[in-house]
Amino acid sequence: MVALTAAICDIPSVSGDETALADAIEAVLRAQPHLDVVRDGDALVARTSFGRARRVVVAGHIDTVPVADNLPTRLVGQGEDAVMWGRGTVDMLGGVAVALALAVELGSPGREPAQDLTWVFYDHEEVDSALNGLGRLVRNHPDLLAGDFAILGEPSNAGIEGGCNGTLRVEVRTHGVTAHSARAWMGSNAIHAAAEVLTRLADYETRDVEVDGLVYRESLNAVGITGGIATNVIPDACTVTVNYRFAPSSTVADAEAHVREVFHGFDVVVTDAAGGARPGLDDPLAVEFAASVLATTGGAPAPKYGWTDVARFSELGVPAVNFGPGDPTLAHKDDERVPVAQLALCHRALRTWLLG
Repeated sequence: MVALTAAICDIPSVSGDETALADAIEAVLRAQPHLDVVRDGDALVARTSFGRARRVVVAGHIDTVPVADNLPTRLVGQGEDAVMWGRGTVDMLGGVAVALALAVELGSPGREPAQDLTWVFYDHEEVDSALNGLGRLVRNHPDLLAGDFAILGEPSNAGIEGGCNGTLRVEVRTHGVTAHSARAWMGSNAIHAAAEVLTRLADYETRDVEVDGLVYRESLNAVGITGGIATNVIPDACTVTVNYRFAPSSTVADAEAHVREVFHGFDVVVTDAAGGARPGLDDPLAVEFAASVLATTGGAPAPKYGWTDVARFSELGVPAVNFGPGDPTLAHKDDERVPVAQLALCHRALRTWLLG
């Protein structure tokens, strides 16, 4: 697992540049006689066909956020006390390595799984949702994603995280009148008008929302601000970009209505949105999976605060959970790192359940 994770992470795969890693994964998958492989762009689907009564989908994205002088990977320590540092080790190439190792093993002679398996490795998860490779597979090959249960290898500290928050991104725009800054009274400053937007955000009280036994924490934050055309001109336009992370009990329409209420009186434009997913932990297969995994890893299911592609499986009617190595709070950080023990633990727990 250590060597495989390092090999996968050390192939550059920043969003939009996944082809080399997709090629390497495809070569491994096509060499397995028990797998039927389909490629769509830089997304790969590999399926077994043993005629089992149920099918489990295991999925993970192969792209990362930009490298920050944190590749190639480096291993610090020895044995299962070791820690692997580097971009992608947490989000989420450690999970991809676990899945790829199992895709090779489960279906080989003497190691047939208890259910048919679909392995999905896809591109463009870390960018705009319209580019998402899993979303493209949903549009182009929905039949290949059919299953009774799905496991997304997003980092979860080797625990089970149910569902995910939804995400809504809007631009709150203010307007003014340009003027020379030496005669500011002849204009109207759009950046100053944005002060009320920031005040409302600072005063906003976030909610904790219980959904099917898990408590999801919401957030509403400014994530960007632009305005002004020159240092001697009163700006006539300013845009505050706001991200709302909302509990999966709300729809995208609910979230949009709430944000418009918060910024009543302002020009609000939605630029990106994706609904969340309810935990789905009451599904019989999810119950069985949780019981098996938690017997190995310990702990209890927790909510996933960030948006993940479990939401896409939810839209397809496939119950899904997040389960993978790595601390999700280290995702996208320059000091991203994963304990070797978690790679081994996730591999062992997932293998045990899939073999039945």
